[in-house]
Amino acid sequence: MSARAVAVTGLGLVTPAGVGVTATWRGVLAGTSCAQRDPALAGLPVDFSCRVPGFDAAERLGRRLSWRLDRCAAMALVAAREAVTGAGLDADSWDPVRVGVVLGVGTASMERYEAEFAKLADGRATEISPLAIPRSVPNMVAGEVGLDLRVRGPNLTVSTACASGATALGTARQLLLAGACDVVVAGGSESLCSRIPAACFHQMGALSRRGDDPAGASRPFDADRDGFVLAEGAGVLVLERTEHARARGARIRAHLAGYGASCDAYHFTAPHPEGRGAAEALAAALDDAGTEPEDIGHINAHGTSTVLNDRAEAAALRRVFRRPPPVTAVKGTLGHAAGGAGAIEAACTVLALEDQVVPPTANLRRPDPDLGLDVVGKVPRPVRMAAAVSNAFGFGGQNAVLVFRAVP
Repeated sequence: MSARAVAVTGLGLVTPAGVGVTATWRGVLAGTSCAQRDPALAGLPVDFSCRVPGFDAAERLGRRLSWRLDRCAAMALVAAREAVTGAGLDADSWDPVRVGVVLGVGTASMERYEAEFAKLADGRATEISPLAIPRSVPNMVAGEVGLDLRVRGPNLTVSTACASGATALGTARQLLLAGACDVVVAGGSESLCSRIPAACFHQMGALSRRGDDPAGASRPFDADRDGFVLAEGAGVLVLERTEHARARGARIRAHLAGYGASCDAYHFTAPHPEGRGAAEALAAALDDAGTEPEDIGHINAHGTSTVLNDRAEAAALRRVFRRPPPVTAVKGTLGHAAGGAGAIEAACTVLALEDQVVPPTANLRRPDPDLGLDVVGKVPRPVRMAAAVSNAFGFGGQNAVLVFRAVP
């Protein structure tokens, strides 16, 4: 194992497939979509999304805490608690100064802003909540997790659009390798299921328009794909210096062995058509991990289900791999949680390595023959793999790639 690898000792997930790692992984392996009609989007051209079913922050966190939290922060906090508990850690077992928090957020949740804007539009400015800003600014997601865990190390929010969750994990790894922390609670969270994002992404032509079939709308790498489905969710991983995890007898679930980042410098929303920047990030991550392309047994793709993004990602994979390994895209099941997606999918990559199985891509009915990829569909595929890659890309040409290694 490379000296630059860090240990993954805890996972936490809040997704449209359910709250918790077990529920999410079961849903991802089932390969069925979570998309359905969303009453909050009624009357809009796109009125469906992938919401976390029955998520009640007050029920899970208590009213005293949840009243001040934005939905994005509440989901991150639930995921962080699960990850920390699963890692066998608590506030009495660590030096709080040596524990950091790094979370990726794109816009946090727009619902809170929309509610306050409505008051302004109705001439009720004196009714604006004094908590409107503290509840909804992106940095408060990491801030609330740090408060809850009572940790005093670096507390950072990174924002690289839909790559944010993966960028946060890469940044956390860098903190550990630099010796700034022993433990970092890292990941991403987002809630896009509200009216402004739905209307805006529709106007951009980015959303699927299959209103007659929400469950079949997100279909990454399918020849008939027509856009992504709005989603929400959070993914949190506990990362540790490997020697720290071993010294306390922790269960190491996988190693985060490499990280690569790049910028397309091509267009403010569209990816480079040949996947140039994505390929550069992928090559950098493999080099950082000391791994050859042929050592990778699985790609957890960004796989948004848009025509341009899937085409560009496929081109990037073909540039780096002579024959790309089996590919999956969990957005077919979970939708696109933007800033949370990269972390959710990283957690799924760890689970795939643990179970030695590649989950199916929901709604893959007619794989696009022009992409040249082996996309897993319909049922999970057992694969012997020592390492796997998780891709995340975002507006602004942001690219972040993670390489995970299995624990023998």
